[in-house]
Amino acid sequence: MTCPFCGHREDKVIDSRESKEGDSIRRRRQCLACERRFTTYERCDEVPYMVIKKDGRREKFDRQKVLNGLLRACEKRPISMGKLAELVDEIESGLFESLDRELPTTLIGERLMERLRSLDKIAYVRFASVYRDFQDVEEFLGELKSVIPHRKA
Repeated sequence: MTCPFCGHREDKVIDSRESKEGDSIRRRRQCLACERRFTTYERCDEVPYMVIKKDGRREKFDRQKVLNGLLRACEKRPISMGKLAELVDEIESGLFESLDRELPTTLIGERLMERLRSLDKIAYVRFASVYRDFQDVEEFLGELKSVIPHRKA
C-alpha cells in the first residue's frame, strides 16, 4: 500500500480484524519509511460479470442460461453433463479473465459453436440454427454443408 502521508510503497501490517458483518477486513498498517500508522479496508470485489447482447444491452452473466442453451442443442445426443459443464466452465473462466468484466455474447456464442462442432455435429447445427437465427432453409443447408465431409466420386 502507498502511505497516505509520505507516499512510500512499503509497510507492515500491525493488526487485522474482520468487520462485524464479515464483508470486509480492517488492517492497521505502519509505513516503513515515516513510521506513521494508517488504516485500510479490504472488501470482496462485487462488480458483477456482464455480457453485451447483440442489441447493445448489458446483462449479468448467467451460467444457467448458457447451460440451458447447450442442453436444448444436445437433447437426445450422446453428450454427458460433465462435458457440458466443462464447456460452460471454459466460457465462464474466459469471462472472469476479461479485464473489463464484460464479454460480448457473440464471442460466447462463437466459442460455444467451435467447441460443439468438434464435440457433436448435430448439436452444433442445432445450436447454430438458433444462435445465428436462420431465416430460411438455404441458410440451414449452408451450415449443414460446412459440417458434412466432402466425398470424392
